[in-house]
Amino acid sequence: MTLADILKKELIVPELKAVNRWEAIDELVGHLVGVGKIQPEHREAITAVVKKRETSMSTGIGFGIGIPHASTDLIHEVIGAFGRSRAGLNFDALDNQPVHLVMLFLVPQGQFQKHLHTLANIAKLLHSKEFRSSLEQAPDAQAMLDIIQRFSAGK
Repeated sequence: MTLADILKKELIVPELKAVNRWEAIDELVGHLVGVGKIQPEHREAITAVVKKRETSMSTGIGFGIGIPHASTDLIHEVIGAFGRSRAGLNFDALDNQPVHLVMLFLVPQGQFQKHLHTLANIAKLLHSKEFRSSLEQAPDAQAMLDIIQRFSAGK
């Protein structure tokens, strides 16, 4: 799965309010609840599993990118939300730089191969400097989605 397969306009938060990775996870999971992708009663359990994964090792992979992710039996399809922080988040990233682009995704429990392929596809796309710059400069969620779709299709 690619970013374009997962994301729709309503799953993009162009102005994250969070200042660190924990708040970003809370905000993006809350956004998924708000748009009906996660049941409200599952919010805390899903947030906890993402934070548990994040505690084992930061998903701040460098270049201003964070990819918090987890598997859970509380969902039935791959879901995700994409957030942008213009100010940058303290994410304990591998390169010790602030994170500006956060892609949170969840994979149904037991779909390990899909989890790995999704993570690899997202990371590969986000490693493109042109892609990251375009997203950072986009004026709104629709423009960000257009960029994601264009780059996912190979420009």
